[in-house]
Amino acid sequence: MKLGDRVFFYHSVAKPLAIMGIAQVVKEAYLDTFAFDPNSDYYDPKSSPENPRWVMVDLQFESVFAPPITLDELKQTSGLEEMMVLRKGCRLSVQPVTAQEWQLVCNIRG
Repeated sequence: MKLGDRVFFYHSVAKPLAIMGIAQVVKEAYLDTFAFDPNSDYYDPKSSPENPRWVMVDLQFESVFAPPITLDELKQTSGLEEMMVLRKGCRLSVQPVTAQEWQLVCNIRG
């Protein structure tokens, strides 16, 4: 993710699963230092400053989808059949979205 990129903010642990809105990258990837802290909920003993496993970006809120666009709605939208978030077993934290997919998703709420 690069500075200025717009992203869909997707809730993957909510019910229903949904795209909540749009944000923009305001700081590019940097080390996730929480992974090095044994007192953090995000501690990863396999990650170190010399061999990091996790990075993060800073996002700025841009807009909200009201109501959120649910995973079921995405599945029912023609043209999104190949969208990565809809592929079985593909639930990564960050996934690419094509320009066509971006436009189709934005058009769901007009």
